[in-house]
Amino acid sequence: MKALQNLFDSIKPNFEKGGKWEKFHTLYEGHRTIAFAPDLITKAKGTQIKDATDLKRVMITVVIAMIPALLFGILNIGHQHFIASGEEATFLDKAIFGALSVLPILIVSYAVGLLTEFTFCVIRNHPISEGYLVSGMLIALVMPPYIPLWQVALATIFAVVIGKEVFGGTGMNILNVAMTARAFLYFAYPAQISGDQVWTYLGEKTAVDGFSGATALAVAYNAGVEGTPAVEALSSHNASFGADFSFLNMFMGWIPGSIGETSTLMALVGAVILVATGVASWKIIVGGFGGAYAMGLVMNALAVNEYMAMPAQYHLVMGGLAFGVVFMATDPVSAAQTETGKWIYGILIGVLTVIIRVTNPAYPEGIMLAVLFMNVMAPLVDYYVVKANKTRRIQRATV
Repeated sequence: MKALQNLFDSIKPNFEKGGKWEKFHTLYEGHRTIAFAPDLITKAKGTQIKDATDLKRVMITVVIAMIPALLFGILNIGHQHFIASGEEATFLDKAIFGALSVLPILIVSYAVGLLTEFTFCVIRNHPISEGYLVSGMLIALVMPPYIPLWQVALATIFAVVIGKEVFGGTGMNILNVAMTARAFLYFAYPAQISGDQVWTYLGEKTAVDGFSGATALAVAYNAGVEGTPAVEALSSHNASFGADFSFLNMFMGWIPGSIGETSTLMALVGAVILVATGVASWKIIVGGFGGAYAMGLVMNALAVNEYMAMPAQYHLVMGGLAFGVVFMATDPVSAAQTETGKWIYGILIGVLTVIIRVTNPAYPEGIMLAVLFMNVMAPLVDYYVVKANKTRRIQRATV
């Protein structure tokens, strides 16, 4: 570490004011502070409040919380591939295949996203933020495993520029960056991010006869159209391959889906880490799951087809609800800020997710639109929460 510090110190004059690389000072400082504490100190006299928590530590905590979902996603991709191709495979075979599928997406997401952020840092001459440490991982985890890498790059640039930098950068964006990237691909290149073939390996070998790459949400919707009980359709889907959509399989994550979103269990592990470290609001998470479950019960009461009659708890383990509620909805920048507002914000995300899933076949996965819509509405939720609180205090004061 001493050698690295000496290296940074030796080239520092080149990046200071008057140096030949002055305009790249933010890039130098950003990379230096990854390994070493900044040189800035507080010179004012008086009481100082010290806290070991800063943006870098918060972002790293979120990344650590996502690692279980990432590792499980890698293994699940290999698992799904060998089921679809009809080949026998060991645990190591699945892990290697999954890693070779996921790592290029992860590398492209980070490389393109960081390059875009560095470009804006140089142009605007503002410090490098650690915010993309989380966004880069999230963008990769919400992608299908076989999406073209150039589409990942394009979506990343769009999300960073339109979803973040145009609002002023980290801490100023009103939309979740990763959800913005997925929404861009969903509307620009729907064939590569949705549909049965997205989830079935069709590379060198065609999937075995009878195997379907349909997602659980698609199977449940088709059951509603055909009049087959949703639970029966889910449990019988690909049952001969041992890849059915039972409640346990969906909870564990052994189902087709985006890289990191399939396992509710891994999302809950991440939730425990985020809540225990104080990074995420448990109110948003509980509100999200509670809102989805409550809306599922409402759908059961109003059921006019088998999809609406599906047990409410199934909505909690299908699609990307758990991943979206834990890692997307809790984004401290784009979420509601007031304590009451967090409950409202989380509950409405859960409610909207189920409504979109059940009533609109064009968007079988409702969590994406639900989170983005509530990102936009979060300031309004906070406004009315604060307004109501002020009204109550005024009434007490007059009494």
